[in-house]
Amino acid sequence: GIEGQGWTAVDFESRYDRLPAKAKNIVRQNVWNLSRKSAGILCRFNTDATEITIRYSLGSEKLGLPHMPATGASGIDLYALDTDGTWKWVSVSKPTTKEVTHQVTGIDPGMRTYMAYFPLFNSLLDIEFGVPEGFQIQPVAPLPDKPIVFYGTSITHGACASRPGMSHVAILGRRLNRPVINLGFSGNGTMDLEIGALITEIDAAVYIIDCLPNMQGKMIAERTEPLVKLLRQGRPDTPIILVEDRTFTNAWISRSKREHHRESRAALVRAYDNLISSGITNLYYLEGDKLLGNDTEAATDGSHPSDLGFVRQADAFESVIKEALAID
Repeated sequence: GIEGQGWTAVDFESRYDRLPAKAKNIVRQNVWNLSRKSAGILCRFNTDATEITIRYSLGSEKLGLPHMPATGASGIDLYALDTDGTWKWVSVSKPTTKEVTHQVTGIDPGMRTYMAYFPLFNSLLDIEFGVPEGFQIQPVAPLPDKPIVFYGTSITHGACASRPGMSHVAILGRRLNRPVINLGFSGNGTMDLEIGALITEIDAAVYIIDCLPNMQGKMIAERTEPLVKLLRQGRPDTPIILVEDRTFTNAWISRSKREHHRESRAALVRAYDNLISSGITNLYYLEGDKLLGNDTEAATDGSHPSDLGFVRQADAFESVIKEALAID
């Protein structure tokens, strides 16, 4: 019942990887290493238990980042469906070692559907869910819809959400009730054609390309059109959304940052216009100024969103995704 992977279980070198084993000799080494982290992967199950134990093993002793807590980087984040059909938060683990046991106690009686998000910035080696004797636990199949596929940077990857469920990718999955696939690669989201070729293997509802935070104007000018044309060649009808870089929250006081945004966005706009002029259809555009708001309060370090920033990003993404998918 694992959800959030674009390939089948037999395709992976390790069960909770994000790219198939064949990618090891195709993509850059940094991308491959980052793909071993379980960002965006989740499972669902039903249980009537009043206590749930989660036991899992991590691949790295590096449990957190300087600007991101271990709960987000290495935690398991548990949600459940309320009686009104809304996903609501239940509990998150707080890892202190690679071997983690997390108990959720005092749960109100009743059968519910749960969803557990896996770590954003650590690799997951194995995981178990346990309930006391006498209670039921049943796996739930992944959502059957075509997934929304995100390709991007550390921000897509989930830095610096306090919990795995707070990345905008996860938030959008809950809001839209659709499977999402997180192909964010921290510091390495650079519109690689190798990644483009791999993601065309995924029969997606929409492709979202959000790589500008890792790119400069020249690279954007060189890579955007070939990537979109590759995606369109492989998937003639799948919507594609191009996303500008978020605005640094201290750009208001930094000329160099403002100039960086102007250069990057101008290059992406030119590429978008060229693609439209060349006949590419079903192509959408999301402006960067909408992503974090304008009050400077939505990032941890000026660049990576806080939980507030991720909620704002989800708000901005939601409208353009709904437009691309023609849903209300």
